[in-house]
Order: sequence, then C-alpha cells, then structure tokens
Amino acid sequence: MSEFKPRVKERRVDTKMVPLPSDVIVPERDVSETPVLECRHLGIDFGGLRAVQDFNLTVGHTEIAGLIGPNGAGKTTVFNLLTKVYQPTRGIIMLDGNDTAGMSVPKVNQAGIARTFQNIRLFSRLSVEDNVRIGLHNQIKCSMFDGILRTPRYFKSEKEMHERSLALLDVFDMADQANEVSGSLPYGAQRRLEIVRALATNPKLLLLDEPAAGMNPSETSDLMDNILKIRDKFQIAVMLIEHDMDLVMGICEGIAVLNYGKIIAKGTPEEIQNNPEVIEAYLGKQVEKPARTQADEAAEAVAPTDGQGEE
Repeated sequence: MSEFKPRVKERRVDTKMVPLPSDVIVPERDVSETPVLECRHLGIDFGGLRAVQDFNLTVGHTEIAGLIGPNGAGKTTVFNLLTKVYQPTRGIIMLDGNDTAGMSVPKVNQAGIARTFQNIRLFSRLSVEDNVRIGLHNQIKCSMFDGILRTPRYFKSEKEMHERSLALLDVFDMADQANEVSGSLPYGAQRRLEIVRALATNPKLLLLDEPAAGMNPSETSDLMDNILKIRDKFQIAVMLIEHDMDLVMGICEGIAVLNYGKIIAKGTPEEIQNNPEVIEAYLGKQVEKPARTQADEAAEAVAPTDGQGEE
C-alpha cells in the first residue's frame, strides 16, 4: 500500500491519548441513572508534592461508597477537592453529569455536594434549630429587604424554614432538642446534628469525614442505621471516610482504597478484604523466611539434641 499523503496541511497537534477508566462498578439499581459523581484523572500538587494523583472514581446515584486508607493517604484531600476547598491541579469532577470546573465552595454546595468534617464544626452557641436553619441558606426565598421590612414573604419563609428544620431533626429523633444550645449536646448528638445541617442544604451527594470518630459501638451501630435511613428516605448517595472497618464493611456497597495519593484497589467489601495490596498497605509487607536448603536439613540432623553429649 502506498504511503498516504494528505492533500491539505495538517492542523493536528501531537496529542497523547489516554484510556478512560473502565473498571467502573455501581449498584445494579443505579445502572440506568447518571452517576452522581465521576472523577477522572483527578490530582493536586502542593509544590513538589503530589498529594493526589490519577484519582478515578464513580459513585452511583444512590450508592453508599467508602474511601479508606492509612493515615496520610490523602482521603480528606480528596474531599477538599470535591468540595472545592482546593482547586484540582488536573483532572475532571463531574457532579450528576455536570462539570464542576471553576466552581467555588458555595457554588458546588448549591450544585449538590454537602459534607461533614473530622472535627465537629457546629455553631456551638446557637440553638440546635438555628444550626439546621443555617444549612437552609441556599433555599431562602425572601430578600434582605423582606427581612428588614418584615413583609408577608419574610414570615412565610421563616415558617417554612422552621417546619423544614423540625422535619429534618425528627429524622434523627432530635426534634425535641430543637431549642437546646448545640454546644451542650452529648458528643454523639453533635455528630448527628452536623449531618442534619449538611442534609439541610438538599444535597445529591453527602460526604461524611470519619463520622464514627469517638463513638462507642452502640453509637456506631445507630450511625449505620441513620446512614441507611438517609439513603432510603432522601434517595441520595453517601460517601464516607472511615477507619472503623466494621462500619465500612457493614454498610458500604463499593469501596476505594487510597495509599500515598493513589487508588490501589476498588471493589466490593469482600474483594477489598481479600486484596493483598490492601492488606500490605494497612499491615505492611510480610517478610518471608528464607527457603530451607539440604545443607540446613543435614546440619540439623547431626546437631546434638538438648541434653545429649552432657555428663
């Protein structure tokens, strides 16, 4: 075959072609829905440090997903990238099919991502209800002037926010604590309140950063029930970072394992539990004993046993 010679000047630049991740798994019930989250080749650098690199992950529309890994693996950094606390150095984040490039933290929250934090970040001097009402900020239907002039629209909006706040608190059996100061609540209740406040923003994807930290086994069991309740009642996806493996393996449908900023494994809980790379990342590499040789066996055969050769 003769060499092909183009008749017009080529305008194509040298472009490196890379494959998109094909190892995507989502719950069967979400197959016909657009994934709520798609990360493609996501990464961020801090100076010369690549904190996250080539991060590829897909979360189904109503999936409960887990992101696990040793301390310092980059898990919270990933959450900061998803919520735009950090802007990615490279890669794409798609939320419900829409690119979030250039969005600010408030904009990405309005688009549908809400989160909690490792350390509780409530307005500790405000009431429980007021903390939830703050989460409703992106749904306020009255203006500043309505508030100043106390127009009918203002009072209607206040009533709706009050009713919505109590309804959300009731999901977690906290409606009777609406008037209490949030800083006076027990630790587990403060954790629940932070989740309620995040839900008040009406998210499509709820990010929970170590929600079981500091909880006893009974509180952790209640948390698992609450996460399932959130998924089923609000029909949203939940993605959590957690070190409590009983919680992760007991509730997550898909799990990604991060180590040194890279995903080393993705799959179901059963697949992750039996993955050698995951075991090595958590427990370290097992040192193999050197193989026994014939010389070793011969030396043992002629060596005196305990007590032999003594008078």
